[in-house]
Formats: sequence, structure tokens, C-alpha cells
Amino acid sequence: MKKLLLCAVIAASPLTAMAAGGHGPAGCGLGTEVIFKQANEWHEHVLAATTNGTSSNQTFGMTSGTLGCRDANGPLASGVDLFIDNNLEQIAAESSTGEGETISALSELIGVDASDEVAFKNALKTNFDQIFISVDTTSNDVYSALVDMMSNDTTLAKYLS
Repeated sequence: MKKLLLCAVIAASPLTAMAAGGHGPAGCGLGTEVIFKQANEWHEHVLAATTNGTSSNQTFGMTSGTLGCRDANGPLASGVDLFIDNNLEQIAAESSTGEGETISALSELIGVDASDEVAFKNALKTNFDQIFISVDTTSNDVYSALVDMMSNDTTLAKYLS
């Protein structure tokens, strides 16, 4: 019985790694992105997967595109979605004025050259109403609007992957 179980685990492990989307065997979710972010040992991956599955946060993350569950091949640099998710209110406040440390950090995370940072901040200010449509705007909405804004700006379009 133990051999059969071991064979099943070994056979399924490549499928698990593929389904995880680059997050290791635990997949995306709170367990992987926050609690066991630096998981290296097998037991840490098991605990991260258990956290992701039992609290249903992995399902939420996949549905909402948060908790590291956004497509890793998106048009912006890796981690931009998580940064927006964690700093949404501050990004909104600073985008309205076109100034601030958080939007400077966002610019740097995206990879905007220092020579184009002013253009990036001005675009955020100019397009504020299109990015933050309402008080119910989510981090996914902001991410999508940011991609749209940058793709329509000749200076900023080059920063989309």
C-alpha cells in the first residue's frame, strides 16, 4: 500500500508543479505569498499548501487575481500586482497629485527609467479618473487600467513586457 501511495505522489508531482504556476508545489495563495514565503523544505511546502487549501484563499486568489495568483506572464514586471494590492490606497492618493514615494516605488518596480519617471507620474495624475473609477476600484482594476494607460502612451509603452 505504501509503495502504491508513493508511486501516485511521484507520478502527480510534475502535474502539481505545472499547476502551481511557478509558485512551487503549494501553488499561489496566502500560505505561499505571506506565511511561508521563503519555503525551502518539503514540510514548509506542505504547510503552505494546507493553508492555501483549507482557508479557501487559493480559490479567492485565483478568482480575484490576488495573493500571487495573477498570470505570471502578464504585461508588467513580476510583483507589480502584489505591490498594487498591498498599497492601493496610497497609490490612489499619490496618483491624484502625481507625486509620492509609493508611486516612485511602483515606477521603479515596473522598470521605468529615471528619465521617464516624470512622464509616468504625470500619466497617473492625468488618467486618475480612468484608473480609479470609483471608491470600489480593486487592485485588479488598477492593474488593468495601468496597463491600458501605459499601452496608449508612446513613452511608457516600452515598459510593458
